[in-house]
Amino acid sequence: MGALFAVYKREVALYFKSFIAYGITFALMLFMGLIFQSTLSQLFSFVQQGGQVPQGANAANLISGFLDTFVFLLFVISPVLAMRLLAEESREGTLEVLMTLPMSDWVFVTGKFLAAWTFYTFLLALTLIHAWMLSLLGPVNVGILAIAYLGAWLYGGTTIAVSMIWSAVTDDQLVAAFLGVTTVLALYLASNLGTVFEGNLLAANASAFVRELGLTTHFNETMLSGLLRAEDIAYFVAMIVISIFITTLIVGTRRWRAS
Repeated sequence: MGALFAVYKREVALYFKSFIAYGITFALMLFMGLIFQSTLSQLFSFVQQGGQVPQGANAANLISGFLDTFVFLLFVISPVLAMRLLAEESREGTLEVLMTLPMSDWVFVTGKFLAAWTFYTFLLALTLIHAWMLSLLGPVNVGILAIAYLGAWLYGGTTIAVSMIWSAVTDDQLVAAFLGVTTVLALYLASNLGTVFEGNLLAANASAFVRELGLTTHFNETMLSGLLRAEDIAYFVAMIVISIFITTLIVGTRRWRAS
């Protein structure tokens, strides 16, 4: 545990000293702030003009829509957060040095992943102020909101873990980010791609499999609405564990070659 915490502490410190990390925070909060302001402006314009509030424009639905937009942006945010974890170390030649330390590959990779997930948690927590302000428009079920944020938290951890695989594969951060974006987008669209196979009895199992791989199947269609299912939690946890396992194998291969 000491080695794991040492790696974690080092990476967290690097995130909060990184210009890129603060750039991501600024750009994300600016974008989400503009969406927040636009949503409220449209809503208040209806009220001021004496019109009826649009259907579905209650506080709970507005928060869900806001959170849905936030997790969609993870197809860019997560690969950028993960691209430097191993690719930068490899490019600067420090990866081989770190791998000579008395720690297992699993500890090394997990420490870096937890640091990235911690910074993502910080970004997600910043959106609570928008959720709180939207909740002033009307009553919000705290339980549903908690499940939605739990889903967003697991969603972020999954996309970071998947993107980290490519950071271990290449020492080029831009290539790692591009491959991460492609992979996360594919997982995001998997639920829709699954419908391509519908109507073909021979491909029915393939359609179900592709849908179950989709991020939206386990978040947008369930947890975002406050529906907590064991299979959704199991999906996110399994994706994180499998991704860390694959990354560990890649790092282990590099350690073996270096020795």
